[in-house]
Amino acid sequence: MAIEVGTEAPDFELKDNHGATVRLSDFRGEKNVVLLFYPFAFTGVCTGELCALRDELPTFVNDDTQLLAVSNDSIHTLRVFAEQEGLEYPLLSDFWPHGEVSRAYGVFAEDKGCAVRGTFIIDKEGVVRWTVVNALPDARDLNEYVKALDTL
Repeated sequence: MAIEVGTEAPDFELKDNHGATVRLSDFRGEKNVVLLFYPFAFTGVCTGELCALRDELPTFVNDDTQLLAVSNDSIHTLRVFAEQEGLEYPLLSDFWPHGEVSRAYGVFAEDKGCAVRGTFIIDKEGVVRWTVVNALPDARDLNEYVKALDTL
């Protein structure tokens, strides 16, 4: 079960597609965070969602907001994926311990070995203010993210 609105977001430390360490707590007091979990790089729906975010990047990466996309792929896979698709925001690897952060947010599908499509909008104080969780084949609506960010 995914964590609920009003819950303090679990902190984490993951490597991005360039090998840099990213901590959720680094954004506390500074930026709202759109934390997006997706199943796998290079798959159709995931590529479509992440490229749609790329195409609207100023909405999701700016002085007030930071987009963080998390999958259970290795950092090496994520690096190639980001380069191929022109993704200029952090792709975080929840590869090892496998799915630890996905589990903390309640979006790890044990039977599939990957995260489902969960999105959490976290305010500057570290509290989850909006969330949506979709099944593996169901893409999310970016317009809903924008509406949720506008309420912060």
